[in-house]
Amino acid sequence: MTNTALVEQLRDKIISDPDVILEDRDLMRALVAANEAAMGGNIVDLRGVAMARLEARLDRLEDTHRSVIAAAYENLAGTNQIHRAVLRMLEPVDFPGFVTNLSADVAEILRVDSIRLVLESTQTENDPALSTLGNVLCVAEPGFVHEYMRAGRGGTPRSVVLRQTVPGSEAIYADAANWIRSEALMRLDLGEGRLPGMLVMGAEDPHQFKPSQGTDLLAFFSGVFERAMRRWLA
Repeated sequence: MTNTALVEQLRDKIISDPDVILEDRDLMRALVAANEAAMGGNIVDLRGVAMARLEARLDRLEDTHRSVIAAAYENLAGTNQIHRAVLRMLEPVDFPGFVTNLSADVAEILRVDSIRLVLESTQTENDPALSTLGNVLCVAEPGFVHEYMRAGRGGTPRSVVLRQTVPGSEAIYADAANWIRSEALMRLDLGEGRLPGMLVMGAEDPHQFKPSQGTDLLAFFSGVFERAMRRWLA
């Protein structure tokens, strides 16, 4: 096929289906550049300027769209993860199983390296009954939860706190405090007449829990855990 015949065939194709050109950004960019070159440097093509601006705006909108879609998928995955953890958490039929299950299947589902349950009590001496709960349960003096969650800062801390670990974390993690680098703290209201508690998730990754992250899913998880604990304590 000669060049002339090829050009005629291409011309006929474009005339019959101009969307082939209009929807191809690279072709349109090349045509605009050729048009500007043909006009010379002394003429300003306002249509070309407007097109460039619209193209830049389209690029920004596409980037935003991709970011929104990625965030939606991430949130959906997080929601499914929390739901699976809640179902697994509610399976044990006795309190020791309920507590020790936290550091096993529930921690694995949530992809955290440590889960601790902190309960305040006026009797902090070692209780033989607590030995059956493994290293998940930590008994602390009254006021410990509030002080640990605020980490020396003034005011009342939020019900869910995400941060890197702070000095004094060995009271919760024991020897694991040497490698736990970030944590999620969830305050527990265990009912009228009872001291507060705290559910703690720890991670070796220092960036797994950050103050800039959302806390809605963890608030839901701690709310379910809180209600389950009230029934066990009753």
